[in-house]
Amino acid sequence: MKRIRGIGAIAFAGVAALTLTSCTQGSATRDPGGGEGGAVTLQFQSLSDQPTTQAAVEEIVDNWNSENPDVQVEIIQAGWDGTYDKLITQFTGGTAPDIIHFEASSIVSFAADGYLADLSDLIDPDLKSDISEGIWDSVTVNDEIIAYPSTLQSYMAFANADLLEEAGVEVPTGDTMTWDELAEIARATTTADHKGLGWGLASPTATIMSLSLGFDGGYFSGEGEEATIEVGDAELAVPERIHEMAYTDESLDLTSLTQSGSDVLASFYGGKIAMTVQGSFQATNIANDAPEGFNWVALPPLEGSAGAIQAANPQTYSVNIDSEYVEESAEFLNYFLNADNLAEIAYADALIPSSGEARAAVEELAADNPAWTQVLASGEGLEGPPFLKVDKYTEWKDTIATPAYQQYLADKITEEQLATQLSDGWADIAG
Repeated sequence: MKRIRGIGAIAFAGVAALTLTSCTQGSATRDPGGGEGGAVTLQFQSLSDQPTTQAAVEEIVDNWNSENPDVQVEIIQAGWDGTYDKLITQFTGGTAPDIIHFEASSIVSFAADGYLADLSDLIDPDLKSDISEGIWDSVTVNDEIIAYPSTLQSYMAFANADLLEEAGVEVPTGDTMTWDELAEIARATTTADHKGLGWGLASPTATIMSLSLGFDGGYFSGEGEEATIEVGDAELAVPERIHEMAYTDESLDLTSLTQSGSDVLASFYGGKIAMTVQGSFQATNIANDAPEGFNWVALPPLEGSAGAIQAANPQTYSVNIDSEYVEESAEFLNYFLNADNLAEIAYADALIPSSGEARAAVEELAADNPAWTQVLASGEGLEGPPFLKVDKYTEWKDTIATPAYQQYLADKITEEQLATQLSDGWADIAG
């Protein structure tokens, strides 16, 4: 039985739904030539955009199709840009694919509006037990699991080992690294020729919100339309520390604060900064792109007062509740995300797999890249953040939080003004 649809997602569709529906894909079909009753063909909308990842996905699907002639999977290749609006059009037009690749922070609103199947009883028990409760929580809406979590990223510090040695700084070797240690190393490695740290924070909200969990800074309480915000000392801990390194210690390159993470890597390779904080996926990019002989290391996960905790916002695979073949779709996803397959996808995309067994497999695949040891360790502290359960979070992030953080990191507003903008802006949006 179909659920009553909410109006949250529909409200964003506008007239686009009327003009774009003809361009979207339908749901599963039966192939009359597939034997008695015909073979089921499931449409799988994939967003994997790296050639190596696309190849890994295609190989897994080909293997499934060879082993399951009665349930065939057709890949519909799509891109990340515009996916949210496209899904609105597909769902409201009744043409969404059977299997939908997206991310937790964006897919949960479609679950709240009744467009995604409850997968709680269809997930392979071994897979379910091998993924932490914190990660499952990121894809749970109203006590229903609405997606399989697949790969995640954390935020890691990478260092030029030669510049640390020149400054007499030993590379941290503990299980975690405190923010005070990060600041101390940044100060010690700052000279007239280079800064201790470069941090691409042109779009700072995701990074700050994620790392704030390490200080128990959750920002939001409650769920859905009932969510409230609190911006206190815990929520301000991360932006305060970044601001202090930039303007008090003068150890953080100010230019980097206006750049993307990828843009900052040029300064890292050129010896203009001793360390950089990046998404963990950059470990593979640095290994591939750094100049020959560049001596770099990944530092232990950052630990705040509450631990080395960051937000789990995994890439996800959901099933359209209107698909005629919800169980077949879930059966395919149990296969698609088994440990070996998930490890291949994660390694190709340079991301952290959600399951423990897949992380162990990636560790073997990445044995020649020691940075992966720290990257995978950071995956142990990923937890579902409160904002994933908050209606209008995306609107608040884009229109309120991002410009407010940008002003604060540019030293244009005070800490108190930052807190006020974040709180009052939420009050205006939440109504």
